[in-house]
Amino acid sequence: MSRLDVSYLDAHKFDFLVSYNYRRILTGDILGRFPNRAVNLHIALLPWNRGADPNFWSFVEKTPKGVTIHYLDEGVDTGDIITQQGIDSFPDDTFRMMYDRLHNEIQGMFIENWDYIRTGTCPRIKQPIMGTFHWSKEKDKYMHLLTDEWDTPVSVVDNVFGNIDNVQ
Repeated sequence: MSRLDVSYLDAHKFDFLVSYNYRRILTGDILGRFPNRAVNLHIALLPWNRGADPNFWSFVEKTPKGVTIHYLDEGVDTGDIITQQGIDSFPDDTFRMMYDRLHNEIQGMFIENWDYIRTGTCPRIKQPIMGTFHWSKEKDKYMHLLTDEWDTPVSVVDNVFGNIDNVQ
């Protein structure tokens, strides 16, 4: 299935919506069917790196790295936070290694917290307005830096951008 739609939901009668690595924005007509029962697993330490390619932008903009499980709302990665965890990166990491580490962490975090999420007994922490956001197409002008594609060491991007301060 390429795009989740209301007819699909009506045909299958789901009780809960879990978005994980889904690269489309879910609309109000879909989210309205899952009040307090729609969550997203995002490989960023929100409010930093909302939107697309959070692993990449965390190195370009030198923002905190981590994972977040949050409620879905009609914004992009703006819903209340359920739980999150910072993740360390290391000088020898590649973008792929860090991406895999983030996914392993968020999967474990989801399994560990599923009962609280499912029963609605998990916390709801409002996100601050600050943070960063990116669309997927924004990374195109930097892709030439990834000389070994996603196997490029993160230090390559760190060295190019030095100590920039793009964080708002």
